[in-house]
Amino acid sequence: IRSTFIAGFPGETETEFDYLLDFLREAELDRVGCFAYSPVDGAAANALPGALPDEVRHDRQARFMEVQQAISEKRLQRWIGRETEVLVDAIEHDRKAKLWRAGARSQGDAPEIDGVVYVELAGEKQATAMPPGTLVRVRIDEADEHDLFATPL
Repeated sequence: IRSTFIAGFPGETETEFDYLLDFLREAELDRVGCFAYSPVDGAAANALPGALPDEVRHDRQARFMEVQQAISEKRLQRWIGRETEVLVDAIEHDRKAKLWRAGARSQGDAPEIDGVVYVELAGEKQATAMPPGTLVRVRIDEADEHDLFATPL
């Protein structure tokens, strides 16, 4: 499940924000984004009382994302050992480290928004066999708070 939240909406109290954090911890959503409220030209919310200072809005956004980062890390750990199919978006070559890998995404990952499934490749030959747009079956070997790391099957 994916959702996006606004932190620091006009009139939002610390108690209400704490309630939102409690909800986040309980719901454990898979993919979450959060942005600090900011006035938008023509928006009715601009006229609401209780506008919060920039530092409060951005602090709440940071606190929200800190909670979500821990949730994301926990949820991504569940992928370790699983097999899945990913779509290759790009091939990366680190000449210094002599490392080839594919940046890919699973069916639940939005491009340029969600984390990446990094697929370790055995060299240039394997890399050229997986151009962007290729579907590849992989085993998830590791995870961090945002990304998964896999090997092709």
